[in-house]
Amino acid sequence: MIRVLLADDEALMRAGVRAVLGADPGIEVVAEAADGREAVSLALAHRPDVALLDVRMPRLDGLAAAEELRRAAPGTAVVMLTTFSEDEYIERALGCGAAGFLLKSGDPRELIAGVRAVTEGAAFLSPVIARRVIDRLGTGRLTRGASALAALEPLTGREREVVALVGAGLSNAEIAARLHVVESTVKAHVSAVLGRTGLRNRVRLAVLAYEAGLVEEPPAPPPARSSTTG
Repeated sequence: MIRVLLADDEALMRAGVRAVLGADPGIEVVAEAADGREAVSLALAHRPDVALLDVRMPRLDGLAAAEELRRAAPGTAVVMLTTFSEDEYIERALGCGAAGFLLKSGDPRELIAGVRAVTEGAAFLSPVIARRVIDRLGTGRLTRGASALAALEPLTGREREVVALVGAGLSNAEIAARLHVVESTVKAHVSAVLGRTGLRNRVRLAVLAYEAGLVEEPPAPPPARSSTTG
């Protein structure tokens, strides 16, 4: 059973997320918080596997709460819930220790997939969020791409394969199955790559994989449907 803490200052949003997660018999919401300070307190009390944190919350925002949880409850994976209007937080969020990023208005299946992915040691960027990250970094794309390739230069061929699969959103177990090795070997490769590249977490590593062209960019979201009827 995957134990989840849900933090959002909007009760209706919490109810909706809880309902989505409740559709999966392997996921249980063990606590709900209305602000970041309460989220940290409840996380320390319940020690959930995953904390779903809204970016904007009173008393302590989701990014600051993620920073605190990284230090105080490193066993809890943090997934940020964002909206289209919060692009300015993306780069800060990438450094706060979060393991995943989900769009509040996204496909409910992504929510379940994201929760499951981060508990298995994977980074999870919903396709729309991944594209927003790439677009956010779009200025100087060629320079960033060259820098990413330079960062990967010291890595072995197998380590590059692992980076590409991390970028594709695979968990350690899935990468191990794909490469026909044991999971501990994958963990060792990931730790080595993080150490040699100076990156703080798998989300940063996934972004590096996109910048270096090791994985395809996620598809653009479909255009909004017209409200007019034919």
